[in-house]
Amino acid sequence: MNQKEETTMNLVEKKMAAILHRTWWVLLLRGLAAIAFGILTWVLPGISLGALVLLFGVYAMGDGIFGVWTAIAGRKEHESWWVLLLGGLLGIGVGVLTFLAPGITALALLFYIAIWAVATGVLTIVAAIRLRKEIEGEWWFILGGLASVVFGVLLMVRPGEGALALLWLIAGYAVIFGVLLVMLAFKARTFNSQAAHS
Repeated sequence: MNQKEETTMNLVEKKMAAILHRTWWVLLLRGLAAIAFGILTWVLPGISLGALVLLFGVYAMGDGIFGVWTAIAGRKEHESWWVLLLGGLLGIGVGVLTFLAPGITALALLFYIAIWAVATGVLTIVAAIRLRKEIEGEWWFILGGLASVVFGVLLMVRPGEGALALLWLIAGYAVIFGVLLVMLAFKARTFNSQAAHS
Protein backbone atom coordinates (compact mmCIF):
# COMPACT_ATOMS: atom_id res chain seq x y z
CA MET A 1 0.00 0.00 0.00
CA ASN A 2 1.52 3.36 -1.04
CA GLN A 3 1.54 6.53 1.08
CA LYS A 4 -1.49 8.06 -0.69
CA GLU A 5 -3.63 4.92 -0.24
CA GLU A 6 -2.61 4.67 3.42
CA THR A 7 -3.52 8.34 4.01
CA THR A 8 -6.90 7.79 2.34
CA MET A 9 -7.58 4.70 4.48
CA ASN A 10 -6.64 6.61 7.65
CA LEU A 11 -9.05 9.41 6.70
CA VAL A 12 -11.88 6.90 6.06
CA GLU A 13 -11.23 5.16 9.39
CA LYS A 14 -11.15 8.47 11.29
CA LYS A 15 -14.47 9.52 9.76
CA MET A 16 -16.07 6.17 10.68
CA ALA A 17 -14.73 6.46 14.23
CA ALA A 18 -16.15 10.01 14.43
CA ILE A 19 -19.59 8.75 13.36
CA LEU A 20 -19.55 6.02 16.02
CA HIS A 21 -18.25 8.48 18.62
CA ARG A 22 -21.07 10.93 17.90
CA THR A 23 -23.77 8.23 17.92
CA TRP A 24 -22.38 6.01 20.68
CA TRP A 25 -25.70 6.30 22.51
CA VAL A 26 -27.46 4.64 19.54
CA LEU A 27 -25.17 1.62 19.95
CA LEU A 28 -25.99 1.66 23.65
CA LEU A 29 -29.76 1.68 22.97
CA ARG A 30 -29.39 -1.14 20.43
CA GLY A 31 -27.46 -3.20 22.97
CA LEU A 32 -29.96 -2.55 25.76
CA ALA A 33 -32.86 -3.44 23.43
CA ALA A 34 -31.17 -6.74 22.52
CA ILE A 35 -30.56 -7.55 26.20
CA ALA A 36 -34.17 -6.69 27.06
CA PHE A 37 -35.44 -8.90 24.22
CA GLY A 38 -33.31 -11.82 25.43
CA ILE A 39 -34.28 -11.46 29.07
CA LEU A 40 -38.00 -11.14 28.22
CA THR A 41 -37.73 -14.32 26.17
CA TRP A 42 -36.06 -16.17 29.09
CA VAL A 43 -38.48 -14.80 31.70
CA LEU A 44 -41.52 -15.78 29.63
CA PRO A 45 -40.63 -19.32 28.50
CA GLY A 46 -44.29 -20.16 27.92
CA ILE A 47 -44.64 -17.37 25.38
CA SER A 48 -46.59 -18.44 22.32
CA LEU A 49 -44.97 -18.58 18.91
CA GLY A 50 -47.21 -15.72 17.77
CA ALA A 51 -46.06 -13.52 20.66
CA LEU A 52 -42.43 -14.45 19.96
CA VAL A 53 -42.86 -13.45 16.32
CA LEU A 54 -44.24 -10.04 17.32
CA LEU A 55 -41.56 -9.53 19.98
CA PHE A 56 -38.84 -10.35 17.47
CA GLY A 57 -40.49 -8.03 14.91
CA VAL A 58 -40.41 -5.13 17.40
CA TYR A 59 -36.76 -5.82 18.23
CA ALA A 60 -35.64 -6.16 14.58
CA MET A 61 -37.48 -2.99 13.55
CA GLY A 62 -36.11 -0.99 16.50
CA ASP A 63 -32.57 -2.19 15.82
CA GLY A 64 -33.00 -1.33 12.14
CA ILE A 65 -34.26 2.18 12.92
CA PHE A 66 -31.26 2.84 15.16
CA GLY A 67 -28.95 1.51 12.42
CA VAL A 68 -30.51 3.82 9.82
CA TRP A 69 -30.21 6.76 12.24
CA THR A 70 -26.47 6.08 12.68
CA ALA A 71 -25.96 5.83 8.91
CA ILE A 72 -27.84 9.03 8.12
CA ALA A 73 -26.02 10.91 10.88
CA GLY A 74 -22.71 10.02 9.23
CA ARG A 75 -23.62 10.30 5.55
CA LYS A 76 -21.76 13.59 5.03
CA GLU A 77 -18.61 12.38 6.76
CA HIS A 78 -18.21 8.89 5.38
CA GLU A 79 -18.64 7.66 1.81
CA SER A 80 -19.36 4.10 3.04
CA TRP A 81 -22.32 5.19 5.18
CA TRP A 82 -24.52 3.04 2.95
CA VAL A 83 -23.09 -0.12 4.61
CA LEU A 84 -24.60 0.99 7.91
CA LEU A 85 -27.78 2.06 6.11
CA LEU A 86 -28.08 -1.36 4.44
CA GLY A 87 -27.84 -3.12 7.81
CA GLY A 88 -30.52 -0.85 9.27
CA LEU A 89 -32.85 -1.27 6.31
CA LEU A 90 -32.41 -5.04 6.54
CA GLY A 91 -33.57 -4.96 10.18
CA ILE A 92 -36.57 -2.79 9.32
CA GLY A 93 -37.43 -5.08 6.39
CA VAL A 94 -37.33 -8.18 8.57
CA GLY A 95 -39.47 -6.41 11.18
CA VAL A 96 -42.05 -5.40 8.55
CA LEU A 97 -42.13 -8.93 7.09
CA THR A 98 -42.69 -10.30 10.58
CA PHE A 99 -45.66 -7.97 11.16
CA LEU A 100 -47.14 -8.62 7.71
CA ALA A 101 -47.08 -12.38 8.24
CA PRO A 102 -47.61 -12.96 11.98
CA GLY A 103 -48.98 -16.43 11.36
CA ILE A 104 -45.72 -17.73 9.91
CA THR A 105 -44.44 -21.11 10.99
CA ALA A 106 -41.55 -21.60 13.39
CA LEU A 107 -39.35 -22.70 10.49
CA ALA A 108 -40.05 -19.52 8.49
CA LEU A 109 -39.34 -17.40 11.59
CA LEU A 110 -36.11 -19.31 12.12
CA PHE A 111 -34.91 -18.51 8.59
CA TYR A 112 -35.94 -14.85 8.91
CA ILE A 113 -33.84 -14.59 12.05
CA ALA A 114 -30.94 -16.64 10.63
CA ILE A 115 -30.62 -14.52 7.48
CA TRP A 116 -30.92 -11.30 9.47
CA ALA A 117 -28.27 -12.47 11.98
CA VAL A 118 -25.76 -13.52 9.29
CA ALA A 119 -26.21 -10.30 7.28
CA THR A 120 -25.98 -8.13 10.40
CA GLY A 121 -22.88 -10.01 11.53
CA VAL A 122 -21.13 -9.66 8.18
CA LEU A 123 -21.86 -5.91 8.03
CA THR A 124 -20.59 -5.52 11.62
CA ILE A 125 -17.35 -7.34 10.77
CA VAL A 126 -16.87 -5.16 7.66
CA ALA A 127 -17.28 -2.02 9.80
CA ALA A 128 -14.80 -3.40 12.37
CA ILE A 129 -12.18 -4.12 9.71
CA ARG A 130 -12.53 -0.56 8.44
CA LEU A 131 -11.86 0.70 11.99
CA ARG A 132 -9.06 -1.67 13.00
CA LYS A 133 -6.23 0.89 12.64
CA GLU A 134 -8.20 3.80 14.00
CA ILE A 135 -9.31 2.51 17.39
CA GLU A 136 -8.36 0.15 20.16
CA GLY A 137 -10.82 -2.56 21.13
CA GLU A 138 -12.27 -3.03 17.65
CA TRP A 139 -12.27 -6.75 18.42
CA TRP A 140 -15.50 -6.19 20.41
CA PHE A 141 -17.10 -5.22 17.13
CA ILE A 142 -15.59 -8.24 15.35
CA LEU A 143 -16.61 -10.56 18.20
CA GLY A 144 -20.19 -9.25 18.05
CA GLY A 145 -20.26 -9.78 14.29
CA LEU A 146 -18.85 -13.31 14.59
CA ALA A 147 -21.39 -14.16 17.30
CA SER A 148 -24.15 -12.98 14.99
CA VAL A 149 -22.86 -15.02 12.01
CA VAL A 150 -22.35 -18.18 14.13
CA PHE A 151 -25.84 -17.80 15.56
CA GLY A 152 -27.37 -17.44 12.08
CA VAL A 153 -25.47 -20.42 10.71
CA LEU A 154 -26.47 -22.57 13.72
CA LEU A 155 -30.12 -21.72 13.09
CA MET A 156 -29.82 -22.72 9.42
CA VAL A 157 -27.95 -25.95 10.17
CA ARG A 158 -30.33 -27.09 12.94
CA PRO A 159 -33.79 -25.95 11.86
CA GLY A 160 -35.62 -28.84 13.50
CA GLU A 161 -34.54 -28.26 17.09
CA GLY A 162 -38.02 -27.25 18.21
CA ALA A 163 -39.59 -24.02 19.38
CA LEU A 164 -38.24 -24.13 22.96
CA ALA A 165 -34.65 -24.71 21.85
CA LEU A 166 -35.07 -21.97 19.27
CA LEU A 167 -36.43 -19.65 21.95
CA TRP A 168 -33.43 -20.18 24.23
CA LEU A 169 -30.98 -19.85 21.35
CA ILE A 170 -32.56 -16.57 20.24
CA ALA A 171 -32.54 -15.23 23.80
CA GLY A 172 -28.90 -16.23 24.35
CA TYR A 173 -27.80 -14.62 21.10
CA ALA A 174 -29.70 -11.41 21.88
CA VAL A 175 -28.16 -11.07 25.34
CA ILE A 176 -24.58 -11.79 24.14
CA PHE A 177 -24.89 -9.47 21.14
CA GLY A 178 -26.50 -6.81 23.34
CA VAL A 179 -23.71 -6.95 25.93
CA LEU A 180 -21.09 -6.64 23.17
CA LEU A 181 -22.92 -3.62 21.70
CA VAL A 182 -23.12 -1.95 25.11
CA MET A 183 -19.37 -2.49 25.62
CA LEU A 184 -18.67 -1.12 22.15
CA ALA A 185 -20.90 1.92 22.85
CA PHE A 186 -18.83 2.88 25.89
CA LYS A 187 -15.65 2.28 23.89
CA ALA A 188 -17.00 4.48 21.06
CA ARG A 189 -17.24 7.40 23.49
CA THR A 190 -13.40 7.46 23.57
CA PHE A 191 -12.76 7.10 19.81
CA ASN A 192 -12.06 10.79 19.18
CA SER A 193 -9.67 11.12 22.12
CA GLN A 194 -7.81 7.97 20.98
CA ALA A 195 -7.53 9.38 17.45
CA ALA A 196 -6.15 12.64 18.81
CA HIS A 197 -3.36 10.80 20.67
CA SER A 198 -2.38 8.57 17.75
